[in-house]
Formats: sequence, C-alpha cells, structure tokens
Amino acid sequence: MKYLVVSDNHGDRKILVDLFARYQGKVDYIFHCGDSELPGDDELWQQAYVVTGNCDYDPKYKKSQLVDTGMNRVYFTHGHLSDVRFGITRLGLEAQAVDANIVLFGHTHQIGCEKVGKRLFLNPGSISQPRGPIQVKSYAIIDSTPDAYSVQYYDRDFQAVPDLSFVFKK
Repeated sequence: MKYLVVSDNHGDRKILVDLFARYQGKVDYIFHCGDSELPGDDELWQQAYVVTGNCDYDPKYKKSQLVDTGMNRVYFTHGHLSDVRFGITRLGLEAQAVDANIVLFGHTHQIGCEKVGKRLFLNPGSISQPRGPIQVKSYAIIDSTPDAYSVQYYDRDFQAVPDLSFVFKK
C-alpha cells in the first residue's frame, strides 16, 4: 500500500495539481496535512484526504481524520491543535485513542520520520516553505508492506532525496 503525504503548500495550488497528476494511479492514497489555503470544496480534494491547518479558514475542512486502508489505520491532522511544536506526545495519545498505526502531521514545516512503539510518525515537511536544518521543499511516499514501512522523501522536482530514505520493521 503506497501513501503520498504532503503538507503546507500555502496557496500554491499548481504544485498540488502537478503532484497529484504525477502520482495518479501510482499511489493508493493521498493525504494532505493542512495549510493548503485552498477552498474546502476545491476539486483537488476529490483525489485526496485533507485536514484543516492553522491557515485554512474554510469550515468544510475536518480537524483530523482516521482512514482505514485495510492494511493500516492512518490518523492525520495538521498538528497545531496537538502542540506538535513541543513534541509528539499529545499526537501519540490521539493516535492511541483511535488505534492508528500511521500518524501524519504537518505544521512545523520540518521533515520528521520516526517509529515510536508500533506507530510510524511522519511529517512530510513543507512543499513550499521548508524550515529547520533540512531546507528541502518536500513530500513523502510511504510504502507499507506486511513487514515494514519504507519511507522516501522527494523534493519539489519529484526527485528522491538520497539521504532521506528510511525503513522501519513493523
């Protein structure tokens, strides 16, 4: 099962159009972790699951979602309401409450990927405004198999970032 994860495009609709077109039929699910700054009824969202961010003001967006893919239970939220700037403890408790094994979030604009207990936590970074020590406009692909999660980060030009590839045993 392949999941494309993107966040924090901050009004840049074209990058989402290009990204969704490139991966149409190549991934099973697309998750957008908020701060799109697009209308909640934008036709792009017919191809993706999306949540609200602190810069999204359309009430059509949900604060968080749980998606059962048949292989994984994916919980995702933007992160601002979970205080992710101060760590993932609160986010982890939210994921535990819904028995999610993949947890996706944005907000910090910083790439992050780790497995804590049985849960994979992933922040795809920002596709338009990266922050922190890794200055790559990024998104991520998770390849979930019965035995492992393989995570690869990509830059805005759809090129794999060699040093940003991870494998976690389930």
